[in-house]
Amino acid sequence: MSRPKIYIDGKEGTTGLQIYDRLAGREDIRLLLIDEAKRKDAGERKKLMNEADLVFLCLPDAAAVEAVGLVENPDTRIIDASTAHRTAPGWAYGFPELGPEMREAVRTAKHVANPGCYATGFISLIAPLVRRGLLPPDAPLMCHALSGYTGGGKKAIAQYEAGERETELVSPRHYAVNLSHKHIPEMMQVCGLKRKPVFMPMICDFPQGMVVTVPLHLDMLSGAQTLDTLRTVYRDFYAGSRFVTVRPDDAPACGFIGSNNLAGTNDLQIFVCGNEEQVMLAARLDNLGKGASGAAVQNMNIMLGFPEEAGLI
Repeated sequence: MSRPKIYIDGKEGTTGLQIYDRLAGREDIRLLLIDEAKRKDAGERKKLMNEADLVFLCLPDAAAVEAVGLVENPDTRIIDASTAHRTAPGWAYGFPELGPEMREAVRTAKHVANPGCYATGFISLIAPLVRRGLLPPDAPLMCHALSGYTGGGKKAIAQYEAGERETELVSPRHYAVNLSHKHIPEMMQVCGLKRKPVFMPMICDFPQGMVVTVPLHLDMLSGAQTLDTLRTVYRDFYAGSRFVTVRPDDAPACGFIGSNNLAGTNDLQIFVCGNEEQVMLAARLDNLGKGASGAAVQNMNIMLGFPEEAGLI
């Protein structure tokens, strides 16, 4: 069998570079590379896209929509890393751990929307509760999250890695303070929520990694739920998952949940912390791993019939 041909449209961006790094050494695929002098040439990009078996789109939303229109080959499959198609009809949502039907949708899809990083953490925590009937879709939810600065793109990376920089960059900074972050629509749609969560993200002075947290009163949940029963819910839901795991204890011995512990991996860890009245659900992942390029490569592996972990461990 010939090696599938892969093209990364937007390889120069943060996600594109990370996908390239994860694929460059693999001998089971063939990477199509554009001449640097022609990387903004629509004709040359179109040629490579239609030659490829699978295309990664690592572009701004509008450019991603435009790029889809360049693909005329009915056999070319697409993974879009932008926000553009995450709630669009006809696009599979690339979070295979959410159930056999989600995995099958990714495996057979022509078009896959790669999840957002914050959305991945939130959905990993809330979707199991809604799907198991433990949390009502109209529950009033709050979500606090902090991420490494690489999630902010090239401009943020340049600011944080400059030799001389503003002193305010040392401290964590809230953003999207109008409470209308672009990940909210997919968070709601994939979880089946009817009420918009209050989502408060922060960017911090480290490159990669993130923690997404959702606090709940236990009496918001159906049945007599405890920390132990919730851990069992998550273990059962993600049983057999290669990359999503539930921590056996509510928190590390030090009492802290570090945000960058999983940098460089495609892993996602779930924590269930709290007491007899309240619970803090937390998801820890790499914003550029399971939150972006790692998830994209995982989805590619599933779509092309490779081992799911190929290039990711």
